[in-house]
Amino acid sequence: MHRRTFIAATLGGMAGVAAGATEADRRPLHSGAALAFGTTISIAVRHADPEAAQQAIAAALGEARRVDALMSLHQPPSQVFRLNRDKVLHGPDRHLLAVLEHARTLSRLTQGAFDITVQPLWRAFDAAHGLPPAAERQRAQRLVGWTQVQAGPERVVLARPGMAITLNGLAQGYATDLALAALRRHGVCHALVDTGEYGALGRTEGRPWHLGIRDPRRDDAVAASVVMDGRCVATSGDYASAFTSDLRHHHIFDPASGDSPTELASVTVLAPTGLEADGLSTAFMVMGARRAHALAAHLPGVDLLTIGKDGARWKSSGFPVA
Repeated sequence: MHRRTFIAATLGGMAGVAAGATEADRRPLHSGAALAFGTTISIAVRHADPEAAQQAIAAALGEARRVDALMSLHQPPSQVFRLNRDKVLHGPDRHLLAVLEHARTLSRLTQGAFDITVQPLWRAFDAAHGLPPAAERQRAQRLVGWTQVQAGPERVVLARPGMAITLNGLAQGYATDLALAALRRHGVCHALVDTGEYGALGRTEGRPWHLGIRDPRRDDAVAASVVMDGRCVATSGDYASAFTSDLRHHHIFDPASGDSPTELASVTVLAPTGLEADGLSTAFMVMGARRAHALAAHLPGVDLLTIGKDGARWKSSGFPVA
């Protein structure tokens, strides 16, 4: 998996403690990091006890790494790798089943805009180091179809020969959820989790945690700052892994066209869980701004910011800009 480094985290108030900060806000900041999803993931915790903080961080990082081990495309022991290789997986892990069930629900909700079976398209573009021949793209597109993934407690089956799935649009968000749950079990009330998608508990130095959303056309600029209000945050962008220098063709695929969607440069989503935020950010890139905002308006606790390739920005009314 390639981490989608779309959001720059800030610890908030680093220059000084805000007025009205409580004793909890003044607790020392502890941090930890680990390798997962092809990059470095990290967790920052405010806690009075350094040993307890590090135990909590280790547990949370362990949960995230477990998700990576289950759902990696490239590690041979992973269940996703084995499913793609063998087209059947016996005894699927409960976490894999949970993510597959959410993927199916999201595909239905978005009328197929979100589809975990686009992996053959990614393989075709990656093998070509750019644009594959039309015949190869069409062959890969014929293998796409979310309804052809059959998942149950006993086994998971890919119904068509040549099919493959990717959970890169869900796994990091799910890892964020498990990491947050581990922190809560260890009694942590103030933390920031960064698996490539973000989640936070409490606040830091008298104010909420803030995130700076990367400008999709300038890697050294921030398009907006968002307040972490208890929801998780995920961003998808055309710049993260592009097959062509003009960013027209990239790692997000529209199942209907067999190519990348053309309207948006990035989408940032806030949702009640990391799993929801992660999947919706990918789906909304495919759907385009108007359809994405229309759907989000009917989803409880979901807000978004869309940035078009033309620079047009549109945020929902509840998007908590700092």
